[in-house]
Amino acid sequence: MNRAATVLLTALAPLSWGTTYAVTTEFLPADRPLFTALTRALPAGLLLLALVRVLPRGAWWGKATVLGALNIGAFFPLLFLAAYRMPGGMAAVVSSAGPLFVVALSALLLGQRPAARTLLTGVVAAFGVSLVVLKATGGLDAVGLAAAVASTASMSAGLVLAKKWGSPAGVGPLALAGWQLTIGGLLIAPLALLVEGAPPALDGAAVGGYLYLALAGTAVAYWLWFRGLGRLSATQVTFLAPLSPLTAAVVGWAALGEALTALQLVGMALAFGATVAGQLTPRRAEVTPVVDGRREAPEKVVARRGAAVEG
Repeated sequence: MNRAATVLLTALAPLSWGTTYAVTTEFLPADRPLFTALTRALPAGLLLLALVRVLPRGAWWGKATVLGALNIGAFFPLLFLAAYRMPGGMAAVVSSAGPLFVVALSALLLGQRPAARTLLTGVVAAFGVSLVVLKATGGLDAVGLAAAVASTASMSAGLVLAKKWGSPAGVGPLALAGWQLTIGGLLIAPLALLVEGAPPALDGAAVGGYLYLALAGTAVAYWLWFRGLGRLSATQVTFLAPLSPLTAAVVGWAALGEALTALQLVGMALAFGATVAGQLTPRRAEVTPVVDGRREAPEKVVARRGAAVEG
């Protein structure tokens, strides 16, 4: 599969995540961010594990736990806390600051010196974000905003570490997603029970919302996300993040009646332009998968892909 097709498939993940905020506020029980995070993560993770039937081995138990905590265990509760306390477009758009987090962490953990063009693109994305946030309908909630920023930082750290560690030989992105979703869900479960108590009563709309989030917005989306991370650079993947807030803003306008000002539209255009520019960054070398922290030789890549559990 060529690079353009890989980018497009990976982009489906943040596009689906952009609908999370509308689904949460319109269909799910109010003020239950931990239960919502648990219901989204654990069923999806168990489903993927049932499909691949592959568990971590050796050091990968520790690595999968760290990644599951960052990408799911911390990210999901913070994400839903932001969604419950802020308008959808405003909460989701903060995630567009992710490229700047990833650029900084990639320099620290991967030794990747950021190009001036990459930094400029990240700044443009953040500026576009600020235009949408500052003019979005509704007031800024301090707790919600802090949760949105923390969720972006957590996801960015998980993304960079996932790129640093790669994957075990013979294990594909479906298994990696299953491990992290399951571990993250198990980390959320006791906290949800302790803080929020017993699960709430669910009507048909809530059941449908949870099914959508668990299947389309989590199981499929995270498989595509980790698949893309194995084939693209961490920076390229994270520059797809602005598609999530753009989707949230469009859904908020089309389905929830949230107003969009001219200045917000300019900000959305800047954020989308940064997304495209982030994919056009020249490559010094072909991106190859990382296995246990080491890049594979090209002749081994073909053999490993044939044996990988892709689902």
